[in-house]
Amino acid sequence: MNAEPDPRTSFETSGVDLEAAVHMYQDAYGSDGFRATRTDRAFSYRFRVTGDDTMSFRSTRFDARMEGEVESGDEYVVMWLADGGGIVDVGRQEVAFRPGTPMMFPTGRPFAFDLQDVRQSLVQFERTFLERVAAEEHGTQPAPLVFDHTQAPRTEDLRGWNTHVQRAAETVLGNGPVSPLVLAETARDTALALLRTFPHTALAPDVTLPQGATGRVREAVEYMHAFAHTPITTTDVAEHVGLSVRGLQQAFQRQVGSAPNGMLRGIRLDRVREELRRSAPGEVTVAAVAVRWGFAHLGRFSGAYAARFGEYPRDTLHG
Repeated sequence: MNAEPDPRTSFETSGVDLEAAVHMYQDAYGSDGFRATRTDRAFSYRFRVTGDDTMSFRSTRFDARMEGEVESGDEYVVMWLADGGGIVDVGRQEVAFRPGTPMMFPTGRPFAFDLQDVRQSLVQFERTFLERVAAEEHGTQPAPLVFDHTQAPRTEDLRGWNTHVQRAAETVLGNGPVSPLVLAETARDTALALLRTFPHTALAPDVTLPQGATGRVREAVEYMHAFAHTPITTTDVAEHVGLSVRGLQQAFQRQVGSAPNGMLRGIRLDRVREELRRSAPGEVTVAAVAVRWGFAHLGRFSGAYAARFGEYPRDTLHG
């Protein structure tokens, strides 16, 4: 009987050419516009990825400063450092990234980074695989997951995560042959460890779409629903669906007769109303809920809320 083929694929490259390194990383992360500058270290880089379509391990050594913007797209990614550091999600929900604590990629939108002289490791999961494991774990239907990259995992959870990652790395990165079954079991165990370690929310899979919304407009509305709780703007929405802001506005006007910024504001107002209805007056304040959903100017928020629902937010909370 023939042995099953090893399901893993591997790619590795290294060198001392800064420009070649930038192009390689842009290709690896499906992005462009990366900028690299030399530091006090003699420049060299090394990049390795091993795994299958479900889960892969990546490792990076980059002796320079790198700035740019990436989006996780069809993957969920957790990363950690052995050396170096910098800032992740520059200009938005900034987090200092340094050795000692792993971090999830911000999910569902592009994010900027500024890192220097890093020794970095990453585990990447294919999106639908992790969402399916999460649905089985939580007893729900598969849905997009949103990880809070600003919230550090608990110490006891990190210990469990580190144990699982070390065990998985021995399998995925080992020199011996690995069967598809063993690799699948390793991916599932590691996915469960990730879900139990990193704070996340599974979003409702059912989205009410406006009549006439198709193609990129439909995708844009789904994206708004999925990430309304994050500080996305219509610029982010346009980038997500591959249109200019003007192109997105024109598509919305043609298909649904409204502006995308009005749609996003309406979704957020609906979420505020849902939260106020579920809460008791002593548990939350209108101001806190409004700010959480991106409404900084409370006077304008109250007026928009009343126009949409026929009552003021305090009436909903006390109703």
